[in-house]
Amino acid sequence: MQYERQRMVISPQFILIIIVAIALVLILSNRMRSDLVAMLVLLSLAITGLVTPNEAIEGFSNPAIITLIGLFLISEGLETTGVAQRLADWIKQIGGGSEIKLVFLFMSTGALLSIVMNNIAACAMLLPVAIQVSQESQVRASKLLIPLAFGTLVGGMATYFTTANIVMNGVLIANGLSGLSMLDFLPTGGIIAIAAIIFMTLLGRKLLPHRESIGQSASASTLSQALASTYQLNERMWEVRVEPTSNLINLTLQESEIGGNLGLTVLAIWRNHQAILTPTASEKLMINDYLLVMGRQDRIEQLHQRGLVPARNSEARWTNQMIVDLSEVIIPPRSSTIGHTLQDLRFRDKYGLTTVALWREGRSYRTDVGKFKLDVGDALLMVGPPAKIDKLARDSDFLVIKSAQLARPKHPEKIWIAILIATLALLASVFNIVPGAIAMLAGGIAMVVSGCLEMDEAYRAIEWQVLFLIAGFLPLSTAMMHTGIADQIGDIVIHLFSPLGALGFVGGAFLFSMLVTQVIGGQVTALLAAPIVIAAALDLGLNPQAVSVAAAIGCSAAFLTPMAHSVNILMMGPGGYKPNDFLKIGFPMLVIVFVMLIVGMTLFWHL
Repeated sequence: MQYERQRMVISPQFILIIIVAIALVLILSNRMRSDLVAMLVLLSLAITGLVTPNEAIEGFSNPAIITLIGLFLISEGLETTGVAQRLADWIKQIGGGSEIKLVFLFMSTGALLSIVMNNIAACAMLLPVAIQVSQESQVRASKLLIPLAFGTLVGGMATYFTTANIVMNGVLIANGLSGLSMLDFLPTGGIIAIAAIIFMTLLGRKLLPHRESIGQSASASTLSQALASTYQLNERMWEVRVEPTSNLINLTLQESEIGGNLGLTVLAIWRNHQAILTPTASEKLMINDYLLVMGRQDRIEQLHQRGLVPARNSEARWTNQMIVDLSEVIIPPRSSTIGHTLQDLRFRDKYGLTTVALWREGRSYRTDVGKFKLDVGDALLMVGPPAKIDKLARDSDFLVIKSAQLARPKHPEKIWIAILIATLALLASVFNIVPGAIAMLAGGIAMVVSGCLEMDEAYRAIEWQVLFLIAGFLPLSTAMMHTGIADQIGDIVIHLFSPLGALGFVGGAFLFSMLVTQVIGGQVTALLAAPIVIAAALDLGLNPQAVSVAAAIGCSAAFLTPMAHSVNILMMGPGGYKPNDFLKIGFPMLVIVFVMLIVGMTLFWHL
């Protein structure tokens, strides 16, 4: 009697679903960096045979990668030559102290810059400008920063040079279809941007919070008031005296473990009628020293056991001695500090500055600040001598929100050369004189050759995480096509939206990518949505380019949550925003974008 051994065969579709599910869980849980997840996805697809080895690594030579490299270099060249200072002067001159004018100018400028610059670079360039203008005009930063962020997002809808748009183009070409150009995005995206700017200027700004932030005023006294209201420091500010019986006498601050064990921050030491500001870890404690300490009351009370007598801060003792600068510092997307604590970085010893509070997702933290792992968009309140803050501003790992830094471009004499290079690269792409990838790469190289950008600066300007993310996930689109999953999900999309006609399907593609973007961001969404909407469009006999444009615009509609896009995260701290602020203004923005998308698809794509 013979028995036939039956072997269970796992279908390629099931394997792909498992790979995608694990990848999404890792990204959403923040257990692993998204670029590392992308590399694991690439390897998994190749090892399981869902794509060939050549298909697995094709992403690194994809035109999307070359385009982004050029775009990063052009963005950095515009920044280092001082375009931000010129913009600040122009906006201050035209905007004056009018809120309505400033909202219009910042949103419009953000939109225009994002046409030829990376969105994050455009926001990082204009953020200090907005803070400076808000200080001088007394218009709250909370009224300017969301319009700035949303301006770059809607501007990105009108250009080919947005990551999601570039990805959509790459997937179209990979499937043997005609790609997209600047002129495919400009008409529809242009009317969306114009309508969004008009809405924000006239009505939307009224939905923005009227909230104080630390950068609202330039004077030390009013900055201290803003410090108290925004970071809520007064309730955590204490003065303690070193008793003669204290066992901390002659110990350094590091040896005392006041910060290490209790999570307290020593802002200053009063000794012999003089204030020692931002004392280093090696500063020794002496009898009758008065320490100005930041932290929770229960932690302060524990100092009594070490011979430090707590008492509320005596303002008279410190008023005329605190000759320090207060500055807010943002952790930008490319910072090498992400994932590290200030203690790991030995920040206080290296820069001579004291971090008194951290603002994250609408909440201020004032205890154990040095133990928080830094993340993109964290706002750190720094106290220290102006010269030390100037030193920090020269470190690309930190974005110092301080008006004095705007006057220090690295290559100001090259500003018009940089503008000319960026303009020529844009025109060469728009009119298809050369392929978009070549135009952007040529522009980036021209920035280096012309001296607008040094080679080391060029390497630092490239967001390698974004490149590896896209190169790693691009084979996923190929695998979705090979296994038929794209067609199957496309059938579901067709079933849901085809009864609504061509415009209904385009609207459905927009809504699908928009909703996913709020959770995982537009870059990953574009890679997942592209094969699905393209397959569905082909099955329905619709223009796949038109559907791709609609889905790509959905990937830029990151209005509802701060986590949907890095530009939103950058604005959280300086604007004093809370997550629901984005939802409140983001929903009507989505309505405007959706309506104008349908209008654009009717007028320019004849659907």
